[in-house]
Amino acid sequence: MSFIEQLRFNFLENSRWQFILTGLKNTLVISLFAVIVGIILGFLIAVVRATHDKSGKLPILNFLCRVYLTVIRGTPMMVQLLIVYYVIFASVNIDKVLVAVIAFGLNSAAYVAEIIRSGIMSIDEGQTEAGRSLGLGFTQTMWLIIMPQALKNVLPALGNEFIVLLKETSISGYIGLMDLTRGGDIIRSQTYGALFPLLAVAAIYLVLVCFLSFLVDRLERRMRVSERR
Repeated sequence: MSFIEQLRFNFLENSRWQFILTGLKNTLVISLFAVIVGIILGFLIAVVRATHDKSGKLPILNFLCRVYLTVIRGTPMMVQLLIVYYVIFASVNIDKVLVAVIAFGLNSAAYVAEIIRSGIMSIDEGQTEAGRSLGLGFTQTMWLIIMPQALKNVLPALGNEFIVLLKETSISGYIGLMDLTRGGDIIRSQTYGALFPLLAVAAIYLVLVCFLSFLVDRLERRMRVSERR
């Protein structure tokens, strides 16, 4: 077959392109909401960990957060996804997209937490002392002085975490979810040809990652310009 005939056979015949489109939609939905869950939960964990590191407060919460981080960062994402689907929600009729959002969100939170915590700890201790000299308490100093600077420093790293999360969602097919990779694999199983469907999946991921990398680079440049002013 010619190149055009291959494209027609793999994607246009029987409207197989819909597998790719549905998979892409689910991949984007999972990535977007998982990163929101990851940022919110990761931010809370980072605040607890940083507060304990700086003041010694919240020892019990800090211990629980450290256990969470150790377990999540020390086990494979695929195993976590399978546990969430086949163990935690085994007896519940729940949307697989929601399961994926929860699993990837919990995983992302562990890495986001360490990114934000490192940003907080990177702020010079003199900033904290300056806040206290102005009569601000520890909490006020953290929220009004330390946190804005820390978040500005870690925004590019958070952008890169979203890129990593987007690629990690390619394992969603293990719970029978129609993600982008699964859509390409279904086409492969029907046409008995792996080259075109898998190349299409890889190309879409590449375009998405390049677009997100471009946005992260723009963000870094804009932040550098604002620092010079």
